[in-house]
Amino acid sequence: MTITYEWRGEVDNEAIEALHAEGFDHAPTETDWLAQLRGHSLGWVCAWEEGRLIGFVNVPWDGGVHAFVLDTVVARAGRNRGVGSALVAAAVEGARAAGCEWLHVDFDDGLEPFYFDSCGFKTTKAGLIAL
Repeated sequence: MTITYEWRGEVDNEAIEALHAEGFDHAPTETDWLAQLRGHSLGWVCAWEEGRLIGFVNVPWDGGVHAFVLDTVVARAGRNRGVGSALVAAAVEGARAAGCEWLHVDFDDGLEPFYFDSCGFKTTKAGLIAL
């Protein structure tokens, strides 16, 4: 089966929420993903297989040279097939094409091999305040 990737792909709230709920193990919510994407994102990447959204990553930005990877998620059926790293690669290309100079990501410790080894991010110092 062929997987296609779309920068700023046409998607609806229900498809993103279903994927997010599956990927992050929570009950579906009424999140207005499209409002968030349109209001804050440089772009996003959708991975499609046979008309089904199987992967997604959001790329919000500061309106200048910094973009951020958020909400990288892959459906169970798409895992261990390179979908996650392909999503991030498409996000890198989309941010680069838009003139960004930096793409930031933060993640849980267990995801270090994915982001550092598979996606090519480098270790940096950063700060965080839990709110």
